[in-house]
Amino acid sequence: MSFTLAIVGRPNVGKSTLFNRLVGKRLALVDDQPGVTRDLREGAARLADLKFTVIDTAGLEEATDESLQGRMRRLTERAVEMADACLFMIDARAGVLPADEVFADILRRKSARVILAANKSEGRAAEAGLIEAYSLGLGDPIALSAEHGEGLADLIEVLRPIAEEKGAEAARIEEVAPETDIDLSDEDGEEVTEILRMPTPERPLQVAVVGRPNAGKSTLINALIGEERLLTGPEAGITRDSISLPFDWDGMPVRLFDTAGMRKRAKVQEKLEKLSVADGLRAVKFAEVVVVLLDAAIPFEQQDLRIADLAEREGRAVVLAVNKWDIEENRQEKLKELKQSFETLLPQLRGAPLVTVSAKTGRGLDRLREAVIRAYQTWNKRVSTAALNRWLAAMVEAHPPPAPGGRRIKLRYMTQAKSRPPGFVVMCSHPDKLSDAYKRYLINGLRQDFDMPGTPIRLWFRGQGDKNPFKDRKKSTPSRLRKHLGKPSLKD
Repeated sequence: MSFTLAIVGRPNVGKSTLFNRLVGKRLALVDDQPGVTRDLREGAARLADLKFTVIDTAGLEEATDESLQGRMRRLTERAVEMADACLFMIDARAGVLPADEVFADILRRKSARVILAANKSEGRAAEAGLIEAYSLGLGDPIALSAEHGEGLADLIEVLRPIAEEKGAEAARIEEVAPETDIDLSDEDGEEVTEILRMPTPERPLQVAVVGRPNAGKSTLINALIGEERLLTGPEAGITRDSISLPFDWDGMPVRLFDTAGMRKRAKVQEKLEKLSVADGLRAVKFAEVVVVLLDAAIPFEQQDLRIADLAEREGRAVVLAVNKWDIEENRQEKLKELKQSFETLLPQLRGAPLVTVSAKTGRGLDRLREAVIRAYQTWNKRVSTAALNRWLAAMVEAHPPPAPGGRRIKLRYMTQAKSRPPGFVVMCSHPDKLSDAYKRYLINGLRQDFDMPGTPIRLWFRGQGDKNPFKDRKKSTPSRLRKHLGKPSLKD
């Protein structure tokens, strides 16, 4: 059984740097500016033969009110209560500050296992701070350098007893657990063929929630998972990292990605916000379904359209969710207006699910789940080659392709090359001369006739060897006719 380690400490002591080193990836944003991390980020860590879950937390602040710093502190304290062990980090170069003493006293009360680490211990400048760490009364400090990877061997020796204890506990649970393996066989002996790969706990459905700042993305995810897992508030731009959370959505394994709000590129000036937006764009690329969250008060702003178009260009299944529906008064008129705007402003996503939700009250979340599943199924759809070629013949008969320069374009064969999103290849003559209008005609026909609304469709046209292989070859006289014609041969 794996254990959980929470990394806590004052802002800018190197918690996210150590988190990235333990998980082996640059998942958490790192910057010289203090207070970059705000939410709890979990990751699968590995040190030698030890495997465990590590939690990166926000910097501990002395605020206890309803301010942003106070809410961040409560979220960090919750992570300490959840974890099996707590790694308390201080800055060895700065020494022990009064805030460190306050937080050390809090950790002694809240966590049974507290590991003290003095980060930035490389060089002589950190020797005094390392000695001061003994005054906190948390045992011998570990001299660490998260930036250079020093001191990890000492950390392994401290964590090993915790891993062994958790392993022994897992073995005891397995011994007393009842037998639950049941052989499920098909009574009729018929082979069951899986048409669509449904999400499993090993490969959950990847869902990213994106949108403009203050659209309610973190509040929506908290409502879905049923707990205050992400930091929320009236301030815009609270979320900075793209936080991923495993979640069982009424029997469907899902991994939710909460992303930072994306403003217009011209307004993004600070380095930290650029990193946050880049992290959100990376989450879109890794997702399977992208939920574009709109604000009911100001839907379909220019930035909303850009975000939705980005998800379509990346080839992801798209669901549009209109949040803050609980404060809308004229709902029927507003919904009709939303649908009209959707068809006009986002023709490339015409037919994609559009649902209204309220992250604050939890209404509409069941409809959102149905929309996500429907978009995922359409995104994975496959069509047989025979059905595609019958359809292609009917489409060409109804509207033949144009003949540029008097040369008729022949569409000979069609097949589906891929799914996720659906991609089709058409073998034809003169593919470079086929107009974009006729390509859109075929794509719209695919959406309508094979029930693939809203999903991105890729259509490629390939030539099929129309050139004469003997066109550029020089004529030559066969050797057996040379003597008859009186022409000298190479031997002569």
